[in-house]
Amino acid sequence: MPITANDPKRKTWLDIAPDTDFPIQNIPFGVFLTRDDIITIGTRIGDYAIDLGALHQLGYFHGIELTDDIFLQDTLNDFISDGRKTWRLVRNRIADIFDAENPKLRDNKDHRKHILFTLDEVEMQLPVQVGDYTDFYSSKEHATNVGTMFRGKENALMPNWLHIPVGYHGRSSSIIPSGINARRPWGQTMPDGATEPVFGPSKLVDFELEMAFITTDANALGEPIPVNEAEEYIFGLVLFNDWSARDIQKWEYVPLGPFLAKNFASSISPWIVTLDALQPFKVEGPKPEMEQLPYLQYKGKKSYDINLEVYIAPEKGTETKVSSSNFKYMYWNMSQQLAHHTINGCNVNSGDMMGSGTISGPTPDSYGSMLELTWRGEKPIKLSDGTERKFINDNDTVILKGYCKKDNVRIGFGECRTKLLPAIKQ
Repeated sequence: MPITANDPKRKTWLDIAPDTDFPIQNIPFGVFLTRDDIITIGTRIGDYAIDLGALHQLGYFHGIELTDDIFLQDTLNDFISDGRKTWRLVRNRIADIFDAENPKLRDNKDHRKHILFTLDEVEMQLPVQVGDYTDFYSSKEHATNVGTMFRGKENALMPNWLHIPVGYHGRSSSIIPSGINARRPWGQTMPDGATEPVFGPSKLVDFELEMAFITTDANALGEPIPVNEAEEYIFGLVLFNDWSARDIQKWEYVPLGPFLAKNFASSISPWIVTLDALQPFKVEGPKPEMEQLPYLQYKGKKSYDINLEVYIAPEKGTETKVSSSNFKYMYWNMSQQLAHHTINGCNVNSGDMMGSGTISGPTPDSYGSMLELTWRGEKPIKLSDGTERKFINDNDTVILKGYCKKDNVRIGFGECRTKLLPAIKQ
């Protein structure tokens, strides 16, 4: 089935900015609370939020097999469960409805007032109920930087890193949408030179520039997903800030990996951009540095050219860009990650989320964490207000942005924006 929604020549009758992250070729999916206090599934074109529940009730999806309540829910899980054929049909239909040449909704003022909202009239929600969340460690540049800091250049990568997409299971309950504040965590740390751990607020809170993909119901228990079929089960992508407390992590991670240093908050952008919308931006990924096992060997382009940026804004201050990276730098791609995740028969469900791991590029300005950007705090970053940062301060806001651009079409993710509040007093 062709993806007609991606036609770069298509225009919309909605009034939108030429450089919007959300042209008619995007059509992401999210969940929002309307001005009437109704939660609905929707999409976005320009600065308009579109109520898909109302659109469906008014008959605009006639001919597509959808349950009556498919968009009248507070999560996308059931819609995602319907599979890629349904996602594609719905995106194509939305593109047709809002095409500049289609007068059906354009000229129906009564219908428009039930369907269209400005962004200040809606409150974005978490788009899916995340049943399980896995975080990978798939950027070679990031793994090398961190390994060099703690083990030296000769032992930067662990022996398994070039053979498997390393990952761990995270905590889904503390995943929050953009705009919800995080709080500095408490925990145990072992200060340099100390012989006993101390308890207190983390002093080294960090962001991690990541993306995350959302899956559909993919496989029965015991049945792996082949690497070249993996994209059939990936609904789309969000920006992902996997907050980290580096001092807590350093003390606790041996022998079982991240725990309290990672599970206090993880932030995502509210609009899920589908893999269909990202098809024009597929690119070759990094070449394997050694032969990979057959179940990880893939055909074709499996990486995506997504420009990524990180900004820090002090309280009542202006934003300063501190990093520019790209999703295409990932050594292990999403298809390999999902194939590896299921090779042992682990079953994957609708709404599950897989984090890419910190995305760092080859140059210092493309590193995806403060740990790397300031090299453990040895090289502080200066913000536009003249203050310096080694890690994230209380009341700083961290903003992630991402977009693709090709053939005069820009497909973006909007923002993932989170303010770090001070630790609770204990």
